[in-house]
Amino acid sequence: MYDSVIFDHDGVLTTLVELTPLRDATWEAFAELGVSDPDPDHVEQVVIHVSPEDVRAAADPYDLDPEALFRVRDERQSAAQRRAIADGRKVPYDDFDALRRIDAPMGIVSSNQQATIDFVVDHLDATDLFGTAYGREPSMTSLHRKKPEPYYLERAMADLGVESPLFVGDSDSDIAAAEAAGVDSAFIRRGHRADHTPTPDPTHEIAGLDDLLELDGVPVVAGEAGASAPSGPAADGGREDGASSR
Repeated sequence: MYDSVIFDHDGVLTTLVELTPLRDATWEAFAELGVSDPDPDHVEQVVIHVSPEDVRAAADPYDLDPEALFRVRDERQSAAQRRAIADGRKVPYDDFDALRRIDAPMGIVSSNQQATIDFVVDHLDATDLFGTAYGREPSMTSLHRKKPEPYYLERAMADLGVESPLFVGDSDSDIAAAEAAGVDSAFIRRGHRADHTPTPDPTHEIAGLDDLLELDGVPVVAGEAGASAPSGPAADGGREDGASSR
């Protein structure tokens, strides 16, 4: 029996944000630091999937402090995402309320900014659902700690006082972080992952959050398992139903 369920955020609980606002926010970060006409390749290098080496490579040609560039980039991107959440461009999936039928402590572990995650939890009025919620701090140190490293997942486990969580994610880094922490994983096959083959192999594969209620080992409120018809996630154009375990 799992003693908790911990979730990735983007693409699991809420829809993905468009790339354009993140790219625009990164341009704003360079401008704020006095670089009005950066090479577009340098900007693109620090929009998403960023490593410490990427930040240094983008900062060095302009004699910028890499730490300052990354901090301002994170601040601007978080602000852009908070606007997207507030005006309905980034929304919870239709099956989000399935979480309210899970009878175990829950948490969030995201590679998004902490400020973004805090805003989402508050905006969704979901503070009662999650005993802990981790994003990254706006420093390059966080790039060494983010998934696939288990650092934030292990911190969430410690916060919740649990040892055997199920970690639910939509990316290889989520599954790898769970494996590194020695816990089971569930790969959620949202529309943007329709053709993806997760590596490493997850413990379970699900099509949506409703499917968690059918997994052996996930505690549910008495009488709730299978009580509702599965619902298609917002912005995914529907989903296949069913779950599988390896």
